[in-house]
Amino acid sequence: MIAGLTISGTASASTEPAAAVPPAVLTQNKIYRSGTTSALSCAIPEIRRGSAASLRAFHIGMARCANRFWTARFKAAGLRYTPPKVQVTTGSRSVCGKITSNGAQYCPQQRTVAIRIMKRDLTDPFKMNIAHSVAHEWGHHVQHLTGILTAQNAMYWRSSSSARTILSHRLEMQAECFAGAFYSSTLESINPGITWDQWMESVSRAGESKTHGRPANLAYWQNRGYGGRSAQYCNTWKAGKSRVL
Repeated sequence: MIAGLTISGTASASTEPAAAVPPAVLTQNKIYRSGTTSALSCAIPEIRRGSAASLRAFHIGMARCANRFWTARFKAAGLRYTPPKVQVTTGSRSVCGKITSNGAQYCPQQRTVAIRIMKRDLTDPFKMNIAHSVAHEWGHHVQHLTGILTAQNAMYWRSSSSARTILSHRLEMQAECFAGAFYSSTLESINPGITWDQWMESVSRAGESKTHGRPANLAYWQNRGYGGRSAQYCNTWKAGKSRVL
C-alpha cells in the first residue's frame, strides 16, 4: 500500500497509446542487475502474544534486516541505498495520514514506512503475515529509490481507468517479487513457523484486491522472487496481462 502519491496529470484518451509503452526505468532498471542473493543472518526478535512491545521490536528487527539486504543489492547494482524512516504505532494516524486496515503503508514523499500494530496481530499473531508488512513496503521503497515509483505514477495519471488498474497491479506485484527475493535470503532468520509452500498457499487464498490484483498472481510473483533469489525476476512491466490481473 502506498500513500501520498503526487498527482501529475489527468486521464486523457489521446495519451493512452503512450501509456502502453513503459519507459526504460521500468523495463531496464539497474536493480534487475543486482545479482543473486546469499543467506543473510538477522537478529529478529520473537513475537509474544498480546505484547505490543514485542511486535514493535519484531518490526524494527525486520526493518534492520531489510536495510542490510537492500544495501548489498543496491551496491551490487551500482546504486546508492538510503534507508526509509520507520514509524510503528498502535494508533490509526501516521506521517502518511490514516493507516488503513492493511496495517502498513509506504509514504514516498516522507520516505517512511508506517506500520500499525493491529488488534489481530496482538490476539493471534501470524508471524509471516506480520513480517510481510515490512517486506512488501520495503519493496515500494526500493521502487521509489530506483525511479520506478515516479515513472509508474506519471504513466498512471495519463492512462484510462482500465490501464490504471493494470499499472497498479504491476507495481504491487513487483513489490511482492522484491519481498520474495528478500525472503530467499532471510527466511531462516524470520523463522515463520510455516513452510514456504504453506505461505504460498495462504497468499493464493487471500481476498482479491482491485489495487493489488488476483491472489494467485501475487503468489506467483512472490514465489518468482523467492525461487530466483534475485530482483532480476521481478520485471513485471514486461509480463503479459494474464500475469498481472
